[in-house]
Amino acid sequence: MDSPSRDLRSARAHFISTGSSRRLGAASAAATRGKKRHPAKSILAGGISGGLEICMTFPTEYVKTQLQLDEHSAQPRYRGPLHCVRVTVKEHGFFGLYRGLSSLLYGSIPKSSVRFATFEYMRNKLMDENGRLSKPYTLLAGLTAGVTEAVLVVCPMETIKVKFIHDQTQPKPKFKGFLHGVREIVRQEGIAGTYQGLTATILKQGTNQMIRFFVFMSLKNWLQGNDPNRDIGSVWTFCIGGLAGAASVFGNTPIDVVKTRMQGLDAAKYKNTWDCVVKIARNEGFL
Repeated sequence: MDSPSRDLRSARAHFISTGSSRRLGAASAAATRGKKRHPAKSILAGGISGGLEICMTFPTEYVKTQLQLDEHSAQPRYRGPLHCVRVTVKEHGFFGLYRGLSSLLYGSIPKSSVRFATFEYMRNKLMDENGRLSKPYTLLAGLTAGVTEAVLVVCPMETIKVKFIHDQTQPKPKFKGFLHGVREIVRQEGIAGTYQGLTATILKQGTNQMIRFFVFMSLKNWLQGNDPNRDIGSVWTFCIGGLAGAASVFGNTPIDVVKTRMQGLDAAKYKNTWDCVVKIARNEGFL
């Protein structure tokens, strides 16, 4: 009589134990999936990546800015990107493509830090219990990151960069270096002189990061099979990062042209961002 009773109690205990283990395992997995990342890590990683990025890509940034400033001059010098590169190297040597690097390097490190820290903060606030971020929330987090970096870092940095590069193309440059250029801009135009084109910069950075993070996170989730814990590896991360960057460039180049014009040495000819858009479209067309 006692044996069936003991077997029944043993089976019941085993069932309860198994059920508890499963629930604990599920809770542990959910906690892992929903684990939040501290923004401080993003500040450090973003700063390092920002510095490396600008050192690698500055020649293209220099050529892009030169072409955008040259297109509306009375006598354009350059027939295209490659011609701009050849002329610059011929006149100033290879490192002529790096003129103005300091103005962007000083700003790129804090820019990337602010960008990724803001995105991680928004991600932690908006993700679900499984650690996933919905597509609308990804767009919102990217937009917030772009607007924040535009106001805190990008606008003054970009204004100084454009003025510095524009000045270096003049027959008699006024700025002897980055710090001297900053002092001269602030002395002549005040702090507001470093915030020219703020509206265009907010539009540019907001849409840029919105597109960039949306494409990156969408591709990453696809490769992970919707498992936030799955590691996709450095190669795939590099590839989807490149695709996300290309998509963001194609998506907001028109805004970038307006921003550059608003921040150049001839910015005074435009009343505001919209006036700049109208004049570019009227005088040069949309393309």
